[in-house]
Amino acid sequence: MLLELQRLYRDGWTDGMIFIQGILLCRSIELGWANNERNVSCVPEGVYPVVIIQHPKFGECLRVDGVKGRSGILIHVANDARKELRGCIAPVFSLTGNGRGQYSKLALGYIVENLKRSGDREHFIKIKKVS
Repeated sequence: MLLELQRLYRDGWTDGMIFIQGILLCRSIELGWANNERNVSCVPEGVYPVVIIQHPKFGECLRVDGVKGRSGILIHVANDARKELRGCIAPVFSLTGNGRGQYSKLALGYIVENLKRSGDREHFIKIKKVS
């Protein structure tokens, strides 16, 4: 199953839309682009494998693998990019502005459930700029 994250870069944060098979599932928030620096940059554009995991801090979430120069990137619950993210991606159902959103736990659950129901053994995320 392929998730597609379409991004809009802002001054200091990044907003996005997450799709599965062309259907908009939710929105997303991330930190701004900072040359792929660990803990301070959003994830570079590209296609990456994702795996559903149980994380000790965040519970069930997604791990993004294969990002050059980075590790430990997650798609996890957060409603404020600047306060709660360190280079990860947070799904949200609505954007409230300035890198913040609402209902992240519900949005992440919706993504995970769709991936599980797909029956696919492998999942990927394609990250790209909104064209």
